Amino acid sequence: MINVFRKGWRPAAVLLLLFILWELAVNLAEVPAWLLPPPTDIVHEAISGWEGFRLHLQSTVMLSLLGFLIGAVIGLLTAVILHLLPFIRESVYPLLILSQNVPIIVLAPLLVVWFGFGILPKLIVITLVCFFPITVAALDGFRQTPGELRHYMLMAGASKGQLFWKLELPYSLPSLFSGLKISATYSVMGAVISEWLGAKAGIGVYMTLASSSFRTDRVFVAIFTIMLLSLLFFGGILLAERLLIKWKSRESARK
Repeated sequence: MINVFRKGWRPAAVLLLLFILWELAVNLAEVPAWLLPPPTDIVHEAISGWEGFRLHLQSTVMLSLLGFLIGAVIGLLTAVILHLLPFIRESVYPLLILSQNVPIIVLAPLLVVWFGFGILPKLIVITLVCFFPITVAALDGFRQTPGELRHYMLMAGASKGQLFWKLELPYSLPSLFSGLKISATYSVMGAVISEWLGAKAGIGVYMTLASSSFRTDRVFVAIFTIMLLSLLFFGGILLAERLLIKWKSRESARK
């Protein structure tokens, strides 16, 4: 934890310097607040408008968490199936890659047409954003299992299930958590995009209303909140990784 603080002060200092330069540049150039508000106006709006923003924040957080959990489960199950059944992997894996080339912002209106304005199309959007990094990371982790250990377990008479649960899955955890960290940050973005479909509350709704009324300070409040949520989700997965993969942490400490 001490090392985190020792390393973290540098980016914090750079960020503070950027805000100071931003404040000075806007005030000296007399830029209109509706075009580019200074950081002090953004902070003031975040504090004064907290009561109205809180409900939007809660809605986005709940939607992000639920969508991320569904995407993580589907992503991991997909990876396990593709790993254990190579003939399915050869047939389906290219289609998974092609599915990621469809822009979510284009697919979202179709989901509304098919499933309405409820929570289902929003969860589908977040799931589509989250599951692919987890699937790819888990598959790569399964392939990184040491061949000599696999050969040793097969010689000892291990079944395919024992090989997977006792060797391949534990060795895939570092790669799996890498995918989870990426998906955790994507889940917030996916939730905001899904809220543009016609939600009643959420940061995406708050941002849309703010931009249509030229409240640029509120738009920046939404942007910075999205960034903060992504960092918090990333930090939560990082903490879970350190707690669950203690052997990896010990190896890193020795190095």
